[in-house]
Amino acid sequence: MSYYLNENIIPSGTDRQIAEKVLFGERITFQEGLHLYEKTETGFLAVMAGYVRQKNNGARVYYIRNAHLEPTNICIYDCQFCSFSRKKEEVGSWNYSYDDVEKIISQMAEDITEIHITGGTHPEASLAGYELLIKQVRRLKPQIHIKAFSAAELFYVFRKAKINEAEGLQILIDAGLNSIPGGGAEIFDEAIRKKICPKKLSSAAWLNLHKAAHQKGIFSNATMLYGHQEHFSHRLRHMELLRNLQDETAGFNAFIPLKYKNKNNAMSYLPEVSLIEDLRNYAVSRIFLDNIPHLKAYWPMLGKNQAQLALDFGVDDLDGTIDDTTEIYVAAGMKKSENALTAEEIQQIITQAGFVPVERFSDYTAKK
Repeated sequence: MSYYLNENIIPSGTDRQIAEKVLFGERITFQEGLHLYEKTETGFLAVMAGYVRQKNNGARVYYIRNAHLEPTNICIYDCQFCSFSRKKEEVGSWNYSYDDVEKIISQMAEDITEIHITGGTHPEASLAGYELLIKQVRRLKPQIHIKAFSAAELFYVFRKAKINEAEGLQILIDAGLNSIPGGGAEIFDEAIRKKICPKKLSSAAWLNLHKAAHQKGIFSNATMLYGHQEHFSHRLRHMELLRNLQDETAGFNAFIPLKYKNKNNAMSYLPEVSLIEDLRNYAVSRIFLDNIPHLKAYWPMLGKNQAQLALDFGVDDLDGTIDDTTEIYVAAGMKKSENALTAEEIQQIITQAGFVPVERFSDYTAKK
């Protein structure tokens, strides 16, 4: 797809005003973002989002050789959208011992450069336990990048330890933590959070924890759960808060929209939004979040073919190989047989879409 914006393809009215801002690298407003969601034609959204991703990253699409470690699916939070979590003693629950972790890590591919650690927030979780787990991983994989523990997990253990975010993060950094993932953000609206994740940390607490991480010199990602009970205005407010924090800290590497999947959870009565809505959401995200450098389509959530389509809507990162090491979206209905990609398969997905695959490290520097 051509992403060249010129007079012949720019429509009149508000779309033209927004397109001119995009052309000149000016920030669009909340109301302009709402117009993109509600009024702008899908093809033109793709052109504008593609222009932004081309300006930011050229034709490059990034991927990483990575694996996930999910120490437990036992969780205190009772989130209505979650298909992954279980209660203690419930069928299908797990809580890995240190021996289990050692065995799992020993079976991971030798060429991975990142381990992503997150899971349920176990009621007996502690800061000391998280510290020991990071030290164990660091001992087993000394050169690996450790991206560990969502804000929801960290908030819980820091409160139990009666220390603030900065103190808790420093303990984990000293143990070997390199960055934190973007989970637990859901949607930054307290009324909706009371319905879908009433026990989870507030929007402000999530933002404060990531701010503390950035101030400690470690980067993070940011997510947004969409396609449930929110409206376009809620999505934009969520992104606006992220954009504001990024202005202050510049600590977010990537934004990751996460689609609500309606299998095996308490909100299964809600239909999933369409693929067109997914693609439009990626495009608006890329245009609105002018200061977050990367937009990720997390293929285990979206699906391989759909993630490939998202590359034409502003996406420049497909995450990684994963190698069947996450159960989160398998629990939500993803086929177990489709839970892994080789580096070669990711490269093929990217090149077939007309882009250039770039294997990266966790900080988005290219792997030579």
